[in-house]
Amino acid sequence: MADTPKEAPANGPSIALKGQYIKDVSFENPRAPQSLLTLREPPSIDISIDLNAQRLQDNLFELVIRISVRAIHEKNTVFLTDLSYGGLFEVNAPEGADFERIVLVECAFLLFPFARRVISDLTRDGGFPPLQLDPIDFFGLYQQNKGNVQRTQPE
Repeated sequence: MADTPKEAPANGPSIALKGQYIKDVSFENPRAPQSLLTLREPPSIDISIDLNAQRLQDNLFELVIRISVRAIHEKNTVFLTDLSYGGLFEVNAPEGADFERIVLVECAFLLFPFARRVISDLTRDGGFPPLQLDPIDFFGLYQQNKGNVQRTQPE
C-alpha cells in the first residue's frame, strides 16, 4: 500500500511555522532627498545574511534571519537597511534527526521569502526601486559554516 500524505511525517521531519515577525528593522537614507534626485545609475549593493537559531522548548525553535544591505554610489552610502526577521517553528523529527540542519536550512528556506518582501518594501518606501534579493542557498551556507566550525575546533 502506498504511503498517504498523513503517514509521511512519521518517516521524516514535519515543520510547522507557528508565527513570524519583524524582530528589529532599520532603514537609513542619509543623503535624501539629494540621492533621489542625482542618482543616475544603480548603486553597488553589499548584502550580508546571518542566521541565529535557538531552541525554546523541546520541539519549538526560534530562527532569526538577519539581512544587512548597504547601497554605495561613488563612495557615498545611498541607503542602509538592517532587518532581523524571526519565525517560530515546531519541528517534529525522528530520533537522531539533525535538528541543526532542519532549522538552519529547511526553516530558513520557509522564512526567507517573507524577509525578502520586507526588504523590498523598505527600499521601495525609502524612494528607491524595490530591492529583490536573489534566493539563498541555505544548504550550501550550512555546509560551508559547518566545515568552518569543524576546522576551527582543536583535534
